[in-house]
Amino acid sequence: MPAETPTTPTPDGGAEVAPTRDEVESAARRAADDAREAVVSALRTVIAGDVDAGSRRRAEYSTDASNYRVVPDVVAFPRSSRDVVRGLEVLRELSIPVTARGAGTSVAGNAVGTGAVLDFSRHLDQVVSVDPEAGTAVVEPGTVMSTLQRAGAAHGLRFGPDPSTQNRATLGGMIGNNACGPHAVAYGRTADNVVELDVVDGRGRRFTAGRGDATFAQVPGLAELVRENLALIRTQFGRFGRQVSGYSLEHLLPENGSDLAKALVGTEGTLVTVLGATLRMVPVPTAPTLVVLGYPDMPSAADDVPHLLGHKPLAIEGLDARLVDVVRRAKGEASVPALPEGAGWLMIEVGGASQEDASARAAAVVTSSSALSSLVLPAGPDATKMWQIRADGAGLAGRTPAGEQAWPGWEDSAVPPERLGAYLRDLEALMERYGVDGLPYGHFGDGCVHLRIDIPMEKSGSVLRTFMTDAARLVAYHGGSLSGEHGDGRARSELLPLMYSTDAIRLMERFKALFDPDDLLNPGVVVRPAAVDADLRRPAAKPVLSTVPVGERGLAGSGPLHGIAKKTGHIGFSFAHDHHDLTTAVHRCVGVGKCRADNHASGGFMCPSYQATKDEKDVTRGRARVLQEAVNGTLVGGLTAPEVRESLDLCLSCKACSSDCPAGVDMAQYKSEVLHRTYKGKLRPVDHYALGWLPRWARLAGGMPRFVNAVLGVPWIAKAVLWAGGMDTRRQVPQFAEIPFRTWWKRGWASHGVPGLGAGQTPHDRPAGARPKVVLWADSFSDALAPSVPQAAVKVLTEAGYDVVVPDQQACCGLTWISTGQLDGARRRLSQLLSVLGPYAVNGIPILGLEPSCTAVLRSDLLDLFPDDPRAQAVADATRTLAELLTSPETAPPAGSGWEMPDLSDLTAVVQPHCHQHSVMGFDADEALLRAAGAEITVLAGCCGLAGNFGMQKGHYDVSVAVAENALLPALRDAAPGTEYVADGFSCRTQAVQLEGTQGKALVEVIAERL
Repeated sequence: MPAETPTTPTPDGGAEVAPTRDEVESAARRAADDAREAVVSALRTVIAGDVDAGSRRRAEYSTDASNYRVVPDVVAFPRSSRDVVRGLEVLRELSIPVTARGAGTSVAGNAVGTGAVLDFSRHLDQVVSVDPEAGTAVVEPGTVMSTLQRAGAAHGLRFGPDPSTQNRATLGGMIGNNACGPHAVAYGRTADNVVELDVVDGRGRRFTAGRGDATFAQVPGLAELVRENLALIRTQFGRFGRQVSGYSLEHLLPENGSDLAKALVGTEGTLVTVLGATLRMVPVPTAPTLVVLGYPDMPSAADDVPHLLGHKPLAIEGLDARLVDVVRRAKGEASVPALPEGAGWLMIEVGGASQEDASARAAAVVTSSSALSSLVLPAGPDATKMWQIRADGAGLAGRTPAGEQAWPGWEDSAVPPERLGAYLRDLEALMERYGVDGLPYGHFGDGCVHLRIDIPMEKSGSVLRTFMTDAARLVAYHGGSLSGEHGDGRARSELLPLMYSTDAIRLMERFKALFDPDDLLNPGVVVRPAAVDADLRRPAAKPVLSTVPVGERGLAGSGPLHGIAKKTGHIGFSFAHDHHDLTTAVHRCVGVGKCRADNHASGGFMCPSYQATKDEKDVTRGRARVLQEAVNGTLVGGLTAPEVRESLDLCLSCKACSSDCPAGVDMAQYKSEVLHRTYKGKLRPVDHYALGWLPRWARLAGGMPRFVNAVLGVPWIAKAVLWAGGMDTRRQVPQFAEIPFRTWWKRGWASHGVPGLGAGQTPHDRPAGARPKVVLWADSFSDALAPSVPQAAVKVLTEAGYDVVVPDQQACCGLTWISTGQLDGARRRLSQLLSVLGPYAVNGIPILGLEPSCTAVLRSDLLDLFPDDPRAQAVADATRTLAELLTSPETAPPAGSGWEMPDLSDLTAVVQPHCHQHSVMGFDADEALLRAAGAEITVLAGCCGLAGNFGMQKGHYDVSVAVAENALLPALRDAAPGTEYVADGFSCRTQAVQLEGTQGKALVEVIAERL
């Protein structure tokens, strides 16, 4: 018989049906929503900046660069110190926990928390002043470190500590975690470079923390606490330079100046909220010279460190051969200079009053070392490459040599330098015992080791807990610190009793109580810590199951998904990767935050929309967080949810993250996948048809181009067409070619301007002889909208001694179908392309691509959509850009052709690399070709902002223009008279002409003009 429904007696003796579980959960959600809204309402009365409790925003801030996921109730973006002070007062009255956040690059879970997250990076990001005479600078907490470095450089000054994340890390975060970086061996930690702090503590007191007994008076009980515990502080705190774990109470000692400001550094937002800081600046070193020393292995390199510290180097960094190999695979052979013999290296930077002085110091370092071999690099390209290897380590070390995901947690332990070699050997033995792997590197001059480990985190954190506990005992045995610069956060705070005595732990608890007795500032960190394995992100992210069984690879569960398991089979991935289900794919993002990098400092292409908006919503990391929530079915209700749509809306699909993100996140493909699943079998937005089917419309227009252009030349008709097609009416409709390239070719007009042909002849008539064949692939854009580009290519290729082949059949790469998520349509077009281009490729005939975005499809997306078709690999291998074709030994013009690159010394140009070329093919060959030919060029770093269909779509115009203002438009306005604009991308040229009235040329046109 069915079970009876539980009942609850009513006052009149009747029976009341008990609420169901769903009803209870629904009531709890409503209560939580009401509580959040109350907090939001209270904050909005006192904060001028945005206050947001939406599920998308909370998802974006639910994790940092750590293993942890803690969902906040509300995120606020204060615009001023007044906002912060008043907001903290409201939160304190409501007993709401507070976590201060900068760039969110904390790897120990220092920047996530329940309650309210205050993001300082959006508005409080200014260098207030630089005083070159005093050698100090005053900054707001959200100031990115590279911004301070630029401000200081104008006075010959810099901030000493420089973590590898300096182009996105904020000074407030560096103060919170006591960041260090490579040059801390010379300049000290952040704590050593802080003069004063403007703070608000957990009691609501605002004061200036500085040096001397007068500062202590502002915190009742502090002087007594120090006086009563002098012996304990002297014996357990500050034992060596990188003892960052716990509170750095040694700064409070009278012999250390009773410096409260320095003691508050590294407290991870658990005692005070920083409103501003006065920092010590140091002179920029002259003639920095890099010494690279090779050793048999990393421990041997570490053994040599104590002998080299006497030379007072600016930096001593350790690099493992396996990490260098990862860089080679990810960035190419050219990214790594020739290294000395060895399997482990020390990078030692020395300075001097002159280059001669620095060289002498470098020679002394080499002489006193026990290295197998050495290399000395003065400041220049090779030295820069070495430092870039080191800077990329934080992300690239997120994958082991075997390709496994590696996780933080034990990523910055430190020991006294004289114990470093022994510690590394014991740590390797511990990892071997656990059967785990990682790529060690780090600040060896300070005894600090960076290491991410492939702990199996997919199902539980039990191995993490046991490994971390054993590792903590090991580092304590060597007299070291659980953390050497990143702080303890949620990753290591629970393990502090393995490093400190019970009395020291109690002393830290009493120290916190003086500032934050109610434990509202970043609770769960350092004092009364959360468990190491609590709130782990990855184990909680169970693979989402599809709504249908897995069938053809990549099309499983292709209907809209709502994050709920229905039947067996993981969500497939239309693009083939080493991660075939979408859950694994989106969790590749570990939050390193390179996508937030200051482009002025990094010269990067990644996340152009973030560069325009400075909103976490518009950065690769923020989008990945929302997708993680969508596939997990928690905050965000599946891939069709409005939060996902909002998050992906301003993604330009520039693909820069596919190459620039150290974790290998490819948001362009994720966006395409989500659009594919969302609209599969459904009516799509109209712009998906208008722009996504552009090659179709171009072919139709090609039948009567003059009529189409005349009609669209009428302003009101053009605006009506744009509006009806889901496009912004401020845009212009491109003109269709009166004679498309393929028509031009078939009519035999190719003889026009082609050297070596007699009257009436075409390239079809010329005997091929021994001339190497090249397939000139006329993509849809080049064919219908810019035929002058392939026409110029015919001229250049023929002059260079090639036999030009243009296939009879059209071969469309499906780019516009991919970018709008019409992956079935893209597959059909690429299948046709393989039947056209495949026979040439498998026979070793190179294929010249002219439009970078289309060329990139053949080099990347084609392989991912057709992973098992050997023709796809052949086409990808055969496809070249013009510069690659002309300069690669395999495809360069034949020796007897008499080809010489024309002299370009008369060319001064602003050059815009297409984002897809930067991401997939790279722009090095093009830049080298131009410079070798004598051109004077300015190569832009950053997206043009049009990005194919993105800038044309309704709602994107303003962001598209703002992106163009990052690099392109200022460069065009500031260019000297006579400067040309060179861009292979049709979108890039379109953006320049529509926004600035500047006509651009493709590289092949520039060359053809000078033949």
